Amino acid sequence: MFDIKIVPGNEVYLAGRFDALQKEKALAVFDEIDTSYQVNFTDLEYISSAGLSVLLFTQKRLKGIGHQLVLKNLSQHVREVFHYAGFDLIFKIEENKADNS
Repeated sequence: MFDIKIVPGNEVYLAGRFDALQKEKALAVFDEIDTSYQVNFTDLEYISSAGLSVLLFTQKRLKGIGHQLVLKNLSQHVREVFHYAGFDLIFKIEENKADNS
């Protein structure tokens, strides 16, 4: 299962498993974004290379017009995926509130 939706406050909410089967669904949402947005990973369990590619493509497009995606609430596992892929150097990743206690 995968859910993606734009919520108030320029935020994209992700839930479930973001894999190759969900790429087109995600692209339909991310292609509509034309300003800086936060991407909320609170309920995202898994992201594949296809999911990473959607985010990277969107980030590159937005940077070209002076905007960006800011990622927040990544689980430890998803955060490690971003780190190993080097994406923590491409995206601004907000620290989880629980990490700051």
